[in-house]
Amino acid sequence: MRFLKPAVLTAIVIGLVACSKVPISGRRQMNLLPESQLMSMSLTQYGAFLQENPPMSDTNEDTKRVKRVGERIAAAVEKYMNDEGMGNKIKNYKWEFNLVNDNAINAWCMPGGKVVVYTGIMPVAQTDEGLAVVMGHEIAHAIARHGNERMSQGLVAAAGAAGLAVALKEKPAETQALFLGAYGAASSTSILAFGRNHESEADKLGMVFMAMAGYQPKEAIPFWERMKAASGGGSGVPEFLSTHPNHDTRIARITEWLPVAESYYAKAGN
Repeated sequence: MRFLKPAVLTAIVIGLVACSKVPISGRRQMNLLPESQLMSMSLTQYGAFLQENPPMSDTNEDTKRVKRVGERIAAAVEKYMNDEGMGNKIKNYKWEFNLVNDNAINAWCMPGGKVVVYTGIMPVAQTDEGLAVVMGHEIAHAIARHGNERMSQGLVAAAGAAGLAVALKEKPAETQALFLGAYGAASSTSILAFGRNHESEADKLGMVFMAMAGYQPKEAIPFWERMKAASGGGSGVPEFLSTHPNHDTRIARITEWLPVAESYYAKAGN
């Protein structure tokens, strides 16, 4: 240990202290950043995004669907977190669900429950169950604090243990870009902004969340088959070079996880 650079040693110590568990999966993760700071950044970036991309009208039928499905999943998630003694993790969440007019096949959820769905993904979703796959998946990223984990990893890699406050002061543009990338809002062309492990975990948690809300989790399989078709078969990039799972691998993992998700569906009285 005495041969390590101070910044590296500090990062290791902070990482050990900041280790937490992801709900449902139980995986341990490193979250160095205060959620309050991320939620503050979230509100700023979310507001700026909606200024440039005004939400579709509340009278639009697809908007109604987005809000209806989102609110059902959010209510189920809140009940689960409170029942499991983890309500403090989302106590400051103020859920919002918006649909924006953009042909990109995309959706994302920022800390605090700010969810945006793009019109381009609606034809792939097709049904409320398909939309629940999308929104359960994105909400899962937020509940699992994947963005915090990715930003923590990025900040340690870029600035050692300097922390968010220093990074914001000295490199505000880079830190903002890191934030947007961590939450999937940096690109208008991909729903798959997270790494493969995070994507698989969000698939699993998302299926459980939609099941808790009364949506049939097996609908995740045809949804991802439609995503595969929408991407031209998904054979263009080798999996080991990709930031997300190969479609066939993803569907296989979802199929393996399905009995667990269906057990939550049954517990919800379906």
